[in-house]
Amino acid sequence: MQLVVDDEVSGPSAPWVEHCHPCRTTGKKRKRESSSEAVEELQELDSEPNHAWDADSLYGLKMKFKRLRINLVQPEHHEVFKKLLEDPVVKEFLAWDKNLRVSDKYLLSMVIAYFSRAGFFSWQYQRIHFFLALYLANDMEEDNQAPKQDIFYFLYGQSYALRPLFHKLRYQFICSMGWNTRVSLEECEEIQAYDPDLWVWGRDRTLIP
Repeated sequence: MQLVVDDEVSGPSAPWVEHCHPCRTTGKKRKRESSSEAVEELQELDSEPNHAWDADSLYGLKMKFKRLRINLVQPEHHEVFKKLLEDPVVKEFLAWDKNLRVSDKYLLSMVIAYFSRAGFFSWQYQRIHFFLALYLANDMEEDNQAPKQDIFYFLYGQSYALRPLFHKLRYQFICSMGWNTRVSLEECEEIQAYDPDLWVWGRDRTLIP
């Protein structure tokens, strides 16, 4: 019986692995009575609840596993985001971006996803983190990179003095996420579904005349 695994698993992270003491053998490998016995054992492993692995395919005695995406967004990340929406500068910025060039509902969903990945305590997130995450979301998703300069214009006007510091903080923020900056459409929709009545989820570009 052979297990083909996509990701390397070791120690207690694989809940179906049992520690056992090596046993003496006579030098010959014991043959299974039938292949169905092996299949049944693999099916039992697959039915184990609450693990992060799922059976992708089963063919003969080979089973391939795929890593399931674990949702790291917790309620506190949503609360931090909603608290920042009440910040007067953030409020003014969202009202200023009437055409949703840099702050539509999907880009704002990515802000919450980045908050969850950065690993900060809730009280550590400040106004600047909102703009760092939003700038990064635009950097990742928008083909036209010009609109994200609106963030600089809103924060600093015509001055370029503080832009190097912003980019330095952005780099530190990306490092805190382990460079995990890709957010799928499915993740954005899951984030919006947590609190579907939140007013910013109405910021849909397709509704703009």
